[in-house]
Amino acid sequence: MRYKNLFFDLDDTVWAFSQNARDSLEEVYNECSYDRYFRSFEHFYSLYQRRNAELWVAYGDARITKEELNRQRFLYPLQEVGVDDEALSRRFAERFFALIPTKSKLMPHAEQTLRYLAPRYNLYILSNGFRELQAHKMRSAGIDGYFRRIILSEDIGVLKPHPAIFHFALSATQSELRQSLMIGDSWENDINGARGIGMDQAFYDWAGRNELPFHPTHHIRSLRELQELL
Repeated sequence: MRYKNLFFDLDDTVWAFSQNARDSLEEVYNECSYDRYFRSFEHFYSLYQRRNAELWVAYGDARITKEELNRQRFLYPLQEVGVDDEALSRRFAERFFALIPTKSKLMPHAEQTLRYLAPRYNLYILSNGFRELQAHKMRSAGIDGYFRRIILSEDIGVLKPHPAIFHFALSATQSELRQSLMIGDSWENDINGARGIGMDQAFYDWAGRNELPFHPTHHIRSLRELQELL
């Protein structure tokens, strides 16, 4: 076998983050009676999504802290509709963070693929997600047993695509670069990041990008294709 060690991104590669997050936000939106302030959940969600994306870029560039990221992304939609209520946004955030790790939706074919790969390879999670959430999410979805270790950007204070997190992952798992593969859905964080240190990559292109800046080592549209590749 060409590879011995498979490093998986978690969110939207294995665990269906986008759907689980949306479901959680909608539940809390209803619990907090946010229809008092917004035309619809879609109105709230569009405001949240736009600002959330901007804040994650700032967090990745170390321009804001994790605490500021979480404060601003929940407060911003309220401020946009003229409600400057930090206490309410904090209650919303607390409920969201309690709820989301209990969600269990996985990406299509994730569990059957992990079941196939786990006896044949060393499987690891390499994620930018928060420590207090990732392991809980995996337990809720019943996939924690497939992975030997969870490696998080918070472990060393830098996020993918920074080379240091990839070098740390290799060292922490005693994995050789030439025998390792990064599998993820984020072009910048997973694919470009792994390529930057010379690690092979499998781009999980579930969204169907039309143009890519370079050819990744492997380009897949379904996790099921990993069974054929590996």
